[in-house]
Amino acid sequence: MEQQVFSGTAHDPDGARFAVVGISNLPTDWAQVLKGLAGADLTLLTVPPATGTAAVEAADRPAAAGPPSLSMTPPSVLDLNSYLMYALGKAARRRLQDRLTARGLRLWHLTVLALLSDLGPQMKTVLAARLDMNASDLVRIVNDLVKTGYVDCARDPEDRRRIVVRLTPEGGSALAELGADIASADDEVLAPLDAEERRLLSSLLRRVHTHLETGARTAARP
Repeated sequence: MEQQVFSGTAHDPDGARFAVVGISNLPTDWAQVLKGLAGADLTLLTVPPATGTAAVEAADRPAAAGPPSLSMTPPSVLDLNSYLMYALGKAARRRLQDRLTARGLRLWHLTVLALLSDLGPQMKTVLAARLDMNASDLVRIVNDLVKTGYVDCARDPEDRRRIVVRLTPEGGSALAELGADIASADDEVLAPLDAEERRLLSSLLRRVHTHLETGARTAARP
């Protein structure tokens, strides 16, 4: 359904007036919302979509500067460390994922490559257990990496019945290159901190991570 643009004016209880522009299928949608917020004197004007020559001329005109963003984090949640870790983690993940996507990879690909680099060849079942992944999901990730040539699968020389996943030289080179991308993403997120503050933050995060990881292992024991 075509959405139309509606604009209008309203005033707050002190009489200060402000302009409103909204997009909605029905004028009553914005009328009800804004009357509830402003409480008075709202008039909505329908602006029909431009067509033909008018549309072309409108497209050629430079876009007018919009109002400043009113987006903000409620101050009270800034006192919640769990919220801060969630918000910062989300921002860091987005930046890192952008860099991985440019290389045709995802975060799980990076995690599997790093684990193979750290611990050496692993059976798929062990990889899935170490990463707390569903086995079928792990198989898809490994298959993706096999296609890129970053890992290969071979029979364990000590037990020919077992298939192990190994990091290839190409995978090692790709992981080294990804290190620069990760450092770049870290620099963006941690830009307000100096080197000593970053070391301190890293130490504190590692302590919390170790605490949670240890707790998870303890809870998993029968």
